[in-house]
Amino acid sequence: MHAILEILKAADQWLFLLVNRIATHPILDAVMPLFRESTVWIPLYLFFIVFVFVNFSKKGWVWLLFALVNVLLTDQLSSSVIKKIVQRPRPCADPVFYSKVNLLLDHCSGGYSFTSSHAANHFGVATFLYVTLGNYLGRWKKLLFVWACLISYAQVYVGVHYPADVLVGALVGFLVGKMVSSLYGKAENLVNP
Repeated sequence: MHAILEILKAADQWLFLLVNRIATHPILDAVMPLFRESTVWIPLYLFFIVFVFVNFSKKGWVWLLFALVNVLLTDQLSSSVIKKIVQRPRPCADPVFYSKVNLLLDHCSGGYSFTSSHAANHFGVATFLYVTLGNYLGRWKKLLFVWACLISYAQVYVGVHYPADVLVGALVGFLVGKMVSSLYGKAENLVNP
C-alpha cells in the first residue's frame, strides 16, 4: 500500500510541475491569480441572486437558504474536516518541494492543501446552480462547470494546490451540491404541493 501511495504522490507532483512550471504563459500568469480571488466573482454571485428573486419571487429566500447551506457544507467539509485529517502541506509550503514551485501569489496560502476548498466550494455552487436553475439557463448551464474547472485549475497554476487536491475537492463539491439540490427539490415540493 505504501508503494502505491508513493507512486500516486510522484504522479501528482509531476502533474503539478507540468501545470505550474511547464504549461505556462505570461497571459495566464496574470489571469490565473485573479480567477482564485472570490471578490472577482461577486458580480456573478449577485447576478444569480437577483435572477432567482426575479424568477422565484418570495420563494427565492428558500433557494438562497439552500445555496448558503451548500457553500457552508462544502467549505466546512473541506477546510474543517478533510484538511485536518489529512494534513497535507501545500506545494509552496512543503519543505522538500517548495523550491520547485513557481508561486504566482505574494505569499503561500495558510493551512493545509488536501482538499482544495476553492474547488469544493465552486463545484458545489456549480452543481447546485446546474440542478436548481438548469431549466432557466438552458445550454448556458454547462458553462458553470467550465467556470468551476478554471478556478480549480488556477489553484494548481498559481502554486497553492496539487492536482489531487482540486480533483478530490471537485468531487466533494459535486456530491454536496447534488445532495443539497436534492434536499432543495424536496423542500420546494413541500412548499408548493
